[in-house]
Amino acid sequence: MSPIVTVQDAVTAFADFMKPTDAELDAIELEMPAILSDVDLIDAQITAMDHVPNEVDTRRVRRALSRVLAERAKLTNRTASTIPAGVA
Repeated sequence: MSPIVTVQDAVTAFADFMKPTDAELDAIELEMPAILSDVDLIDAQITAMDHVPNEVDTRRVRRALSRVLAERAKLTNRTASTIPAGVA
């Protein structure tokens, strides 16, 4: 019988030094509307695949896609406005 050995990566995967920084949490918070709109789009697509798509499903997917594009545009504009001039 072989002994069970703990793998170091598994033990330290959730160590205190591995927590996200405040900057990373702020970036996630900034992207959250875009993430949630992507989730809504996927939900609408899955719902449409469960049965024969009808007009309501088509509108729901179209609205969700429109929200995704709008949120991505907002995120892009916010990100572009925070980059200082002359920085590539």
